[in-house]
Amino acid sequence: MFTLTNLNNFVGQSEVVAANMPEPKPFERLPAAVQPTHYNITLQPNLVKCVFQGSEEITLDIKESTREIKLNTLELSLRDIKVRLGDGESVLPSTTDISTTTETATLSFDRPLPAGTATLSLSFSGELNDKMKGMYRSKYTSEDGEERYSAVTQFEATDARRCFPCWDEPALKATFDITLVVPHDRVPLSNMPEESRVPHESDSNLQVVKFSRSPLMSTYLVAVVVGEYDHVEDTSSDGIKVRVYTPMGKQEQGKFALEVATKVLPYYKEYFKIAYPLPKMDLIAIADFSVGAMENWGLVTYRETCLLVDPHNTSASQRQWIALVVGHELAHQWFGNLVTMEWWTHLWLNEGYATFVEFLCVDHLFPEYDIWTQFVTNTYVRALELDCLKNSHPIEVPVGHPSEVDEIFDDISYSKGASVIRMLHCYLGDKDFRAGMNKYLTRHQYGNTYTEDLWTALSEASKKPVAEVMSTWTKQTGFPMITVASHQDGDNRVLTLTQQRFLADGSAGDSSQWMVPISISTQEDPSKVAQELLLESRTMQVVLENVSQSTWVKLNPGTVGYYRTQYPPEMLTQLIPAIQDKCLPPLDRLGVFNDLFSMVQAGHTSTVEVLKVLRAFEDEEDFTVWSAVHNCVARLNQLLSHTDFHSTFAAFVRQLFSRIGQRLGWEAKPGEKHLDTLLRSLVLGQLGLYGDEGVVGEARKRLSAHVAHTTTLPADLRSPVYKTVVAQADEKTYEQMLKLYREADLHEEKDRISRSLGATRDPNLIQRVLQFAMSSEVRNQDTVFVIISVAMTAPGRSAAWAFFKKHYQELVDRYEGGYLVTRLIKYITENFTSEDMAREVEAFFKDRQIPGTERTVQQSLETIRLNAAWLNRDQQSIKKYLADLHL
Repeated sequence: MFTLTNLNNFVGQSEVVAANMPEPKPFERLPAAVQPTHYNITLQPNLVKCVFQGSEEITLDIKESTREIKLNTLELSLRDIKVRLGDGESVLPSTTDISTTTETATLSFDRPLPAGTATLSLSFSGELNDKMKGMYRSKYTSEDGEERYSAVTQFEATDARRCFPCWDEPALKATFDITLVVPHDRVPLSNMPEESRVPHESDSNLQVVKFSRSPLMSTYLVAVVVGEYDHVEDTSSDGIKVRVYTPMGKQEQGKFALEVATKVLPYYKEYFKIAYPLPKMDLIAIADFSVGAMENWGLVTYRETCLLVDPHNTSASQRQWIALVVGHELAHQWFGNLVTMEWWTHLWLNEGYATFVEFLCVDHLFPEYDIWTQFVTNTYVRALELDCLKNSHPIEVPVGHPSEVDEIFDDISYSKGASVIRMLHCYLGDKDFRAGMNKYLTRHQYGNTYTEDLWTALSEASKKPVAEVMSTWTKQTGFPMITVASHQDGDNRVLTLTQQRFLADGSAGDSSQWMVPISISTQEDPSKVAQELLLESRTMQVVLENVSQSTWVKLNPGTVGYYRTQYPPEMLTQLIPAIQDKCLPPLDRLGVFNDLFSMVQAGHTSTVEVLKVLRAFEDEEDFTVWSAVHNCVARLNQLLSHTDFHSTFAAFVRQLFSRIGQRLGWEAKPGEKHLDTLLRSLVLGQLGLYGDEGVVGEARKRLSAHVAHTTTLPADLRSPVYKTVVAQADEKTYEQMLKLYREADLHEEKDRISRSLGATRDPNLIQRVLQFAMSSEVRNQDTVFVIISVAMTAPGRSAAWAFFKKHYQELVDRYEGGYLVTRLIKYITENFTSEDMAREVEAFFKDRQIPGTERTVQQSLETIRLNAAWLNRDQQSIKKYLADLHL
């Protein structure tokens, strides 16, 4: 599954005292006495009444004689339940107990069912809900303008039970025969290819479509879609038929994803040395979808913005995003689908690995993206920022009740998981890493695994102590700070390295210790690793031969190690000129800066030190380095937005970005690099946000021409222009933006506009944007992101929080907890900067615990208190430093 954390460019941090998490809800796995081996399922969705009915026969393996059968079901009506025993006898349950609390049905029988094979048959019915989970309805407008619905499924983590009664646990794999009863004019899709299609025997408007039998798979990977779609298709070089399904009339928009998918499948086949095991691969754009994408085996579902590319209206950053999402979901076809985690505790095996591999694959297909450098700012840094909180969690989290699963689809499972796998890949080398992966996938194909199974395979391939090293990274919360001390011994430089847990509040941390792969580079050859070692103890010494005291030394070249580095002032001072003259490679420039910024947030160093170093970047030209600078500036902006010297800070930022802004200008240069296109959007957006008069004036002029249809704004400039103009908008401009939104046909463009509306600073318009977010004009999947966009500005922050409190019940009812509500709570609360606000947020959620959001609330409270401490600590020194610059 691909979540939408990266999609929003909403910068946020986190944390202060580890709070008491609520007691886990009581939970038991399904009894092992009865297990499914095969499902034969028929589903008939009614796309007008938005209900569905179905029937199933489940082949059971009764391991030991039992008087009851327990399976999962939720929000379904069950009837006609019977069990046919191996000797042909049919047995009816004496009672059927359905529990919404445990999400189970318990069938009790008057006499024990004997061990052996049996068949459970039943019929069921349910609603095509609007919660984007289970089997739900997705609204679209037909080509003749009529509002209609598709039927779509989203089962991960535990929502297959909302569509058909089942043993809804990842380890209880079975084969599936799916049959769909659908109207003649609708496209029916499932995991496997269509096997037969015949008219319905009693209703001439319907057809019965049967799909081939699936391989052994988990219930959460079953998928069904019924609707009106066009498609484009091609065959990959390894013979797999690939189709991309799009809304009607938009098949052109599926071509980029098709091109990516047909190249990705053979790349993974070669990388894993295992062929894709299904005969087809479908990718489909869904109008209403809660996450980014879902890896259902053979039928991957996507948000439209994560799959469709309009050559005239899709930005370069969105195209890159789509390549990553496609790479991520197709990696899951092996890593997650062919081999599946035994339980949700090991979710990171799916998500961390797929996140790592998506970058591997996109780097192979699109080297011009320089995607591994972007990995550091988008993935690695995001993980470190969350993981330094006391309320973080280990990569492996013991998970029980289904409501706890949604909450670990977070930056730890995805981003920390991917970051430690990247570190492991570097430690083992690509050859041994690939050999270990092949061993793991071959040994466990069609089965289930624990994290330790992966370490075993990688250890066998590399002959290195993988389990010992990696268990320190997956079973402990947090990561180390490596403190460096340096002295000279003749011609040799001697470094003393000491590790301790890094915490966002600057406290000493606990006694946690990691086995840390350390690498070191020196001024003599900045792009080469001079020394590698494994730090296994609290402290150790390293001798660098023939390295003088007057040259710089840097830990963690390439920013691969998952740790922070704290240099003494003299070593840091030596690195600053190497940033300015770009002797340090981009990943190292941003690594030094990012480590310093983390020290500032933790109170180890003054914020003024970061402001001084920022000025070393005025001649920087690398997009990813500027991304790191932008992330830092955005954090400082949120912190300082309520101070009386915010205008001075804005002037500082305008000066910082002015040189690169002048170099790039507004117009794309012939043959310019992909990364320069991304950089122009970033820089103009920053200059507009902080009130550069020239940029604001030009943005207004270009938007007017765009609205008047005289000159179309390039897609890459739309977001910065929209936000710049909306930030200064009056009612007339706001109405213009709404008109653009209503006219937009591409979902990406609707997203861009709706998320720009939050940039307004006008109190009346802020209220209008919040009301608009909840209106029928905005899809449920997008509402939370519009509200979040409001919360990103100082005037909008309090308004968004007040709005959330007022509409709390409506939002909870709309989403029934889950990923989107978790995101919303995080972003509307974590940027407050006072103890009073921390208490208010704490009091509000004390009486209103939403399942699956408890950890997020604690992380936000910690972050608010960290912000308050940071502001209190450095506010006056920042004010004085900025005033002395006479900007």
